[in-house]
Amino acid sequence: MSDIILASSSDVIDSRDSIETGSESFEPVSKKQRKDESNIEKNKNVDERLETRLGGILCCSVCLDLPSSAVYQCSNGHLSCVGCFNHLLADARMRDETATCPNCRTEISKTLSSRNLAVEKAVSELPAQCRFCSNEYSRNTVEKHEKELCEERTTMCKFSRIGCQWRGPFHEVSVHESVCVHPHRSGGELMEFLLNMDGNHQEEKKLYGTLFDLLSFEKIAFSDVQLKPYRTDEFIHKLYYETSRFYAFSHQWVIKARINADQKDPTQSSERGISYQLILKSKATSPITLYFLMLRGPFGEMQVQPKIYHFEFSESNCESPLVAFPLTDSAECNKVLSGKAINCRLIMFMCPK
Repeated sequence: MSDIILASSSDVIDSRDSIETGSESFEPVSKKQRKDESNIEKNKNVDERLETRLGGILCCSVCLDLPSSAVYQCSNGHLSCVGCFNHLLADARMRDETATCPNCRTEISKTLSSRNLAVEKAVSELPAQCRFCSNEYSRNTVEKHEKELCEERTTMCKFSRIGCQWRGPFHEVSVHESVCVHPHRSGGELMEFLLNMDGNHQEEKKLYGTLFDLLSFEKIAFSDVQLKPYRTDEFIHKLYYETSRFYAFSHQWVIKARINADQKDPTQSSERGISYQLILKSKATSPITLYFLMLRGPFGEMQVQPKIYHFEFSESNCESPLVAFPLTDSAECNKVLSGKAINCRLIMFMCPK
């Protein structure tokens, strides 16, 4: 009798185990999906929080944005993008102060501060949104995606050169071009646009033609000069740049440069530019007619858009008017001002008498 009771109890235990294991193995599919979805959502939230935290840690301490190119750090490790770094050095140069880190006030300069390559690589792998399709890509690939691959990127009709003003997403350009009316316009209607194009080409042709004519002059001189910073003797000292004297055409010359055409306080302006003038330092017995232009020097790194200027020097008129230094934009001006000196090359052409 006892054997029968033991056997039945063991059967009950086995049945319970089988029910429990069966309940685990036969869990409803919908419940499993909900668990998987919740786990994916948790992982996604963790990744998003990590990216957000990294973005806050690796951002520039001045503009609070993630750097798009070079990253500099002070001796205490505070980060700044190359644009803000150059801006801080340029502001300090114009105020005649020592440039300091905005976080810890330690001194910064191009020799005391260093590039942080690890941060640059880490930032390049963080996600960024495409400004056209809003999809996320790593920051080191998003620029190529926006320029070449994105189907939503803004593009122009191939007949824009003859007056078509259409602009739209790339995936619609083929449809537009198939119905564009500009290829079927008459020659008279297209003349207005062709004349505008001819005008732009004439300006470029004139520049090249003038340069080639100048290269045929008998007397040509060039000097690699270095503009060094100085201060005026006024109550409020203003920054200006000046070269040492150099010889050309048996005369002594000097170049002076000023920031924002002697604006009272250039540090208050976000738009910055440099203007320069050529000064004759020796006595001119007869008028000297010159063409001159400024280029980047052999040891310079600035981006320039050269322009040719013309002036006649005489004993009573030995300073040319201030002309624009051929920098591309304000960021390039800050980059130039952040250095200890400006290295450039001056080319001079003397007109035959």
